[in-house]
Amino acid sequence: MISIVAYQDRHARLRRVFDRSGTLDVDVESVVHRILQRVRDAGDQALAEYTETFDGVRPASLRVDPAAVEAAFDGLSADLLSILSSASENIRRFHEHQRRETWFVDDGDGVVLGQRFVPVDRTGLYVPGGKAVYPSSVLMNVIPAQVARVREIHLASPPRPDGLPHPLVLAASHLLGIENIYAVGGAQAIGAFAYGTETIPAVDKIVGPGNAYVAAAKKMVYGRVDIDSFAGPSEIVVLADDSADAEYVAADLLSQAEHDQQASAVLVTTSQTLAEKVRQQVEMLVPTLSRRRIIEASLRDYGACIVTSSLEEAVDVVNELAPEHLELLLEDPWETMPEIRHAGAIFMGPYSPEPVGDYFAGPNHVLPTSGTARFSSALGVDDFVRRQSVIAYSRERLMRTGPGIASFAMAEQFDAHALAIEVRTKRYVDST
Repeated sequence: MISIVAYQDRHARLRRVFDRSGTLDVDVESVVHRILQRVRDAGDQALAEYTETFDGVRPASLRVDPAAVEAAFDGLSADLLSILSSASENIRRFHEHQRRETWFVDDGDGVVLGQRFVPVDRTGLYVPGGKAVYPSSVLMNVIPAQVARVREIHLASPPRPDGLPHPLVLAASHLLGIENIYAVGGAQAIGAFAYGTETIPAVDKIVGPGNAYVAAAKKMVYGRVDIDSFAGPSEIVVLADDSADAEYVAADLLSQAEHDQQASAVLVTTSQTLAEKVRQQVEMLVPTLSRRRIIEASLRDYGACIVTSSLEEAVDVVNELAPEHLELLLEDPWETMPEIRHAGAIFMGPYSPEPVGDYFAGPNHVLPTSGTARFSSALGVDDFVRRQSVIAYSRERLMRTGPGIASFAMAEQFDAHALAIEVRTKRYVDST
């Protein structure tokens, strides 16, 4: 079910993992292009038609009635409300540490330089429906936007047969005070956020996960609006030595393999014995799980236990994979962590399994996938703000540096740039 691969034979297996995301399907792109065009041209009418076609329901209103949102919240069990509230508090507390403040410095001569941090005005969050439900996505995407002080947060999620998004999505939205909620899914929801309709306003940034059609739509509208990332299938790498518990490792690999048939779960270990024990545990556990068929396909096609001869080799494999989630099940994970250059999130030791990060600890679970941890980071407060430079030059500084600036402009053959400096310096010279 999950193969054991020697370090020297890893390349073919790793190439399969890297290639699983590939490029967007041409047929998917063609469909999405038509949907986006139609939404841009027909607005709410197109949304209603596509919702009926793809979700089998035509909601009475695209905008969800606040009474229905409140009713979903009131229907939460006390236990579920407690865990959602606690998770929300943890996520908010973590992201509060990411907030950056505007600053200014006195550069002498009466010159002030600085940088402002200004939130985007309006963001749109897409929350998937389909076979699973994601109240955790509501928390992880909304809270950093709130911490960044985004003025308007709009949320879209596909309706169920009753014409409403899943009650847990509505309840999580109510918990966070989100009022602008729409029963719209798929590429058409992304189009609505990008172009605006009679009911849904155009936003500045679109965030949130989705299927291939949603991903394609986000890619196509990027540039008109910002997006969080172009996310691929979920993935985990467990880096373990012979101190690791094989049952823990197996369970953690399965926790990601159950996401999707294209999800990747890889053990990198210095211990052949551990690799064999993990494979045995996986074979025992998989038949007990409800998403067995998905897990089997994921592990068969994109899973592996890679055995290395040293921890240094193992770290090299991890950095090559640049995984979304990395668990360090090592005797001393803190000693090895500085060697990890590429990973979306790092889970330290046997009591920090990946689901702790997915739901509760506080750091964001929207992470770079498909090797993009080499150059990108988890979703955070910075994703919802813009940096604005502030330059306040004094006459004294401009008179002193202006001739050099004008010369620089002329070197680039921009004489109008030079002129903007020279008209000021000349007037000062003429007046003295």
